[in-house]
Amino acid sequence: MEEIRSLKVINELGMHARAAGHIVGLAGKYKAKLFLRKDAREADGSSILSILSLACPKGSEIEARIVGKDAKEFMNELEGLFNTKFGETAGGHYRPKKKIMKGFPVSPGIIIGKAHHLDRFKTQIFHRKLLDRKEVDGQIDRFKQAVDMAKEQIQKFKSSMSEQVEGYAFVLDTHSMILEDSLLFDSTLKRIRKEKINAGWALEKSVNKIHQLFRQVEDDYIGRRMDDVDSVSERVLRNLAGVQPDSIEGIKEEVIIVAHSLSPCDIVEINVSNVTGILTDVGSRTSHMAIMSEALEIPVVVGLESATDMILDGDLLIVDGSAGEVIVNPDPDTIISYEDRKKRYNRYKSAIHRVRHLPAETVDGYKIRIQANIEFLAEAKAAIESGAEGIGLYRTEYLYMIKRDFPDEQTLFDDYSQIARIVAPNPVTIRTLDIASDKMVSDMQTSREDNPALGLRSIRFCLNERKVFKTQLRAILRASVYGNFRLMFPMISGLGQFLEAKRVLKGVMRSLDGEGVEYDREIPIGILIEIPSATSIADILAKHADFFSIGTNDLIQYALAIDRDNEHVAHLYEPFHPAVLRMIHQVVKAGNEEGIEVSLCGEIAGDPLSILTLLSLGLKEFSLNVGSIPLIKKMIRMIPLGKVGDGLTGILELPTSKRIEDFVLRKAKSLLPDVFEEDVFTYRPPGTA
Repeated sequence: MEEIRSLKVINELGMHARAAGHIVGLAGKYKAKLFLRKDAREADGSSILSILSLACPKGSEIEARIVGKDAKEFMNELEGLFNTKFGETAGGHYRPKKKIMKGFPVSPGIIIGKAHHLDRFKTQIFHRKLLDRKEVDGQIDRFKQAVDMAKEQIQKFKSSMSEQVEGYAFVLDTHSMILEDSLLFDSTLKRIRKEKINAGWALEKSVNKIHQLFRQVEDDYIGRRMDDVDSVSERVLRNLAGVQPDSIEGIKEEVIIVAHSLSPCDIVEINVSNVTGILTDVGSRTSHMAIMSEALEIPVVVGLESATDMILDGDLLIVDGSAGEVIVNPDPDTIISYEDRKKRYNRYKSAIHRVRHLPAETVDGYKIRIQANIEFLAEAKAAIESGAEGIGLYRTEYLYMIKRDFPDEQTLFDDYSQIARIVAPNPVTIRTLDIASDKMVSDMQTSREDNPALGLRSIRFCLNERKVFKTQLRAILRASVYGNFRLMFPMISGLGQFLEAKRVLKGVMRSLDGEGVEYDREIPIGILIEIPSATSIADILAKHADFFSIGTNDLIQYALAIDRDNEHVAHLYEPFHPAVLRMIHQVVKAGNEEGIEVSLCGEIAGDPLSILTLLSLGLKEFSLNVGSIPLIKKMIRMIPLGKVGDGLTGILELPTSKRIEDFVLRKAKSLLPDVFEEDVFTYRPPGTA
């Protein structure tokens, strides 16, 4: 069946991007094919770019031809779109202005598509005093039923996890555990009884109390913990209110989700055939939602603050997940430019993935070791598949965060021995507990610290809590026989502290010897260099350590007194700061003079511009986030290391971050014009929004 009609563009703005988006959206509804013709040019009605290429201002005459089963119904609705001016007001007041928004990049890639609002705003909570015992009992029953329902919902999501995210099933297990946590469950029941308030109000108070307990702890792990608490409590509140959120499963066309927030359960529901990108108002790069969404391999940007207000349902969007940038209602030239960039990005991505399992060896024969930073056992397999030659930083805090009490030795051993087996024969550098006393959920009554980032945390906490420390060391040593382990102490500020940690370790070794327990007696012992004082005495520390790993995430923050996740000062987080580069160089030099390995495990190692700088400073071993590994390996295989060193000579003499960054970029363009000149990827100092 075929329908042909002549249609006239009568809206003031002509066939702009939003109008083209409406047409493409309509085309997706019908079993028919649309062709639009203006003069001698014909456009595919299912392609925004093709429609925009017709360049139709107000007054243009267009021939529409529809072929297929639903041709007549399709044509009638299409004609209605033209007659109603694609949503413009009678006076032509609607002006889809181009807007650019910035957020935190989570998952790279470029996508052009239509916005789809997903209602994930907080459930409205009504505050009501209860009159008698009967109402109290009723609210207690309602709360218990809502929690049970939430548990069933989470289990349902867990049973339907796709292969892409099934390795993160433990996140949903955590949500189930939070539902049973005394701070949430028991506390809410007590409030209903004691304060005689309704269940929603009582739950709100319990969650607020948890927030208060951790408000002063500026740390990624706590942020992630609170995201999970908020997600779980919101699920219970919806069940109490009898409100069902917008369905993700119901999305049947290609869209970019725009939501206030998303939960890990939402990520489980996503079908990447229909959802091509994700934007949220809130969220951090280290939330469980963000970590899981990266596994979907679609562009994701979080922390946009006002995306749900600034973006209308159906708006045309360009999402650059590498830069954390969103363009709303782009003009045709911008669309065409990004379409070209998207093609180049995908081409480079394919080339990058083809070499991810090849050695990271420069064209002049220098071998560079590329390893992965991971936080969860589930990430180990993904790291190896991405080309990691081992785990350069295994953060061990997660098992302490999800337990009501400290995890026992067997729980830790099971986790550590599994990762040893998965990664063997490649090495695993396992970092001892890097956690503050404020975080310990087993003792919420402990005194709060005014500045926990500089307080009893990390190795200080471990040396203060010897029983906790020894339990972890026993588990690490026992697991060391199953693979190739290296043990690393974090936040070392002086030699005495490091020697004391080693004394505790030696004591644990003697204990295992007495029990006849096998372990690697030659396990290398290293220091995570992340405090300025450690860089100043790196030459002293190097005489007592088997290796160094430079943790630039914290080193930069401590050196510059900057919280990179604080929007007011994030712009001052400068990886190219002369002081930072000199500290790194000082540590590398000290390590080389003592003949010990020096690696770097900060986020800057995943930035293409930064990696050239770090190579010029003498580093040859890096550990980075899993998603950055293929690109960095590809780059290293394209460069002559000798020319990098020669080209960046004098970098330590430059006075400002801007001068250094400009200098490195100029050299990068001459060394790797295919990558840097074509602007396939957006380069920025990592950690900034």
